[in-house]
Amino acid sequence: MREYSVPATFRVGENENLVDAVYDNSAQDAAAPAFRRRIDGAWTDVSAGRFADEVTAIAQGLIAAGVQQGDRVALLSRTRYEWTLVDYAVLAAGAVTVPIYETSSAEQISWILGDSAAVAVIVESGKHRELVRSVADDLPALRHVWQIEPAADGADDADAAPAVDRITALGADVPADQVHARRHAVGADDLASLVYTSGTTGRPKGCELTHRNLLSEVKAAAHVFPEMLGTDGSVLLFLPLAHVFGRAIQCASFATRTVIGHTPDVTTLLPDLAAFRPTVLLAVPRVFEKVYNAARQRAHDDGKGKIFDAAADTAIEWSQARDTGGPGLGLRLRHALFDKLVYAKLRAAVGGQVVAAVSGGGPLGDRLGHFFRGVGLPVLEGYGLTETSAGITINTLAAQRVGSVGRPMPGNSVRIGDDGEILLKGPLVFGGYWHNEAATAEVLEDGWFHSGDIGEVDDAGFLTITGRKKELIITAGGKNVAPAVLEDRLRAHPLVSQCMVVGDAQPFVAALVTIDAEALPGWRQRNGKPAADGVGDLVNDPDLRTEIEGAVAEANKAVSRAEEIREFRILPVDFTEAGGELTPTMKVKRAVVAKTFAGEIASIYSATKTPA
Repeated sequence: MREYSVPATFRVGENENLVDAVYDNSAQDAAAPAFRRRIDGAWTDVSAGRFADEVTAIAQGLIAAGVQQGDRVALLSRTRYEWTLVDYAVLAAGAVTVPIYETSSAEQISWILGDSAAVAVIVESGKHRELVRSVADDLPALRHVWQIEPAADGADDADAAPAVDRITALGADVPADQVHARRHAVGADDLASLVYTSGTTGRPKGCELTHRNLLSEVKAAAHVFPEMLGTDGSVLLFLPLAHVFGRAIQCASFATRTVIGHTPDVTTLLPDLAAFRPTVLLAVPRVFEKVYNAARQRAHDDGKGKIFDAAADTAIEWSQARDTGGPGLGLRLRHALFDKLVYAKLRAAVGGQVVAAVSGGGPLGDRLGHFFRGVGLPVLEGYGLTETSAGITINTLAAQRVGSVGRPMPGNSVRIGDDGEILLKGPLVFGGYWHNEAATAEVLEDGWFHSGDIGEVDDAGFLTITGRKKELIITAGGKNVAPAVLEDRLRAHPLVSQCMVVGDAQPFVAALVTIDAEALPGWRQRNGKPAADGVGDLVNDPDLRTEIEGAVAEANKAVSRAEEIREFRILPVDFTEAGGELTPTMKVKRAVVAKTFAGEIASIYSATKTPA
């Protein structure tokens, strides 16, 4: 058993909470820019003083609406200024923020709102409001639904008015002193947020994150990223703030007075980055893959493919040489030449001011890690889960080992169990799952969180992920996908015998499907297909594919868009115990199936256009 700990470099006081930063920033310099909002196409500063006033006004409205200390208030929206504003207002009112992905299905929304007993939800659009309305009859605790965007013309629902204006108006008669009394009553060990994470049973579990958990993440980030976070820095948030990764960076950036911008549309990300010019880039591996692939494709389309490929090889070689004694003269000269021809353009494409990028949610890979460091855009990989308040290990500019996920954050420890499982301990580790003692007991033992991931830690404390003990799939975009949710629904179709969802470290989710031998003859007859043994002659039959497409569409109703099955392959044989794909209890051996049908899986991602 190997263990590595990093001493704490800070402390969180008993009476501290996340909202302190709102009023501390305003008191230090009310006129200093805290945010930049895009208004009529131009980025406009929002001062620290104005933000504090807006937070107070919305908190007054929440109090007037009957939100009590400790009540849960849900946020269902894309990444935007109002998300951050309402998040801090909910906390200022002494309540608890419950983030919900804006791509969530009605079933997921209903579960999270019901399980958390949320008394109010702020949604972004009319579409979101209708989803909430469709399940509202099963939510006795829910009293308010407010919408951020203006309602469509003709809407007669008072609660569909713009949320910020409506909530602010409600609080006109509530003294600001009530807000300050509420926020001062919140301590470090009080609940700040319930963040729901995917579970293999299909029911998301609410991770209880306290103010201490998130403040520990904030203070640790400020310590390990001094070159990136501070009054001279800026960050453009585009990852979902419902994900703990984006949320933690939001809180760390705001607490360190790093200017924050928001953009919800990744299709305009590059022009947004060029205009905003951030010093910090926060993304999942898929974003870095797209940046590299797009640059390479453009170069080849313009007849400059050989130059780009040579530049990429040089960048990788230069980065690798930094870890083995440094680059020689010839390599330094080539690197300097390509810096002018290629690398400077790549840096300009993300605004030209990025000091470093932080990547989480999945593996980046050694090659891309060395490539980006070689072009002057170091990507610092970290590791964490919702249960660890986002990153609990991280690479830094002062200590980076490409291919690893870094060393523990200050005050935290990593241990490798006898079976290779990564165990984690420290102030970043959550206290348990909301109203789920059984699930909590499964993952917490003597303060150590059992991550379900397999890894190794070296003598210097750098952690490397080598596999996953649990079945949770993490796509290249960083989305956690519980395969059982989709697989159970797919198997409900009479033609489907077995299925296995795939997509780990891939750009989208797919599935391998086998056909029930007993149901197949009847289907052949009904559809005018010739009699035959097995399904080998039908794997590409358009009628059979249409049938399975219907089953996939039905399964996809249970999940968000990011979790949906985008492609599938019908296999010519079924999974069997004799063949080694099933256990005696008929559970799919995922590793065996992945190895046996590696060619079919590879064909999905090589032949299918990557969804946007």
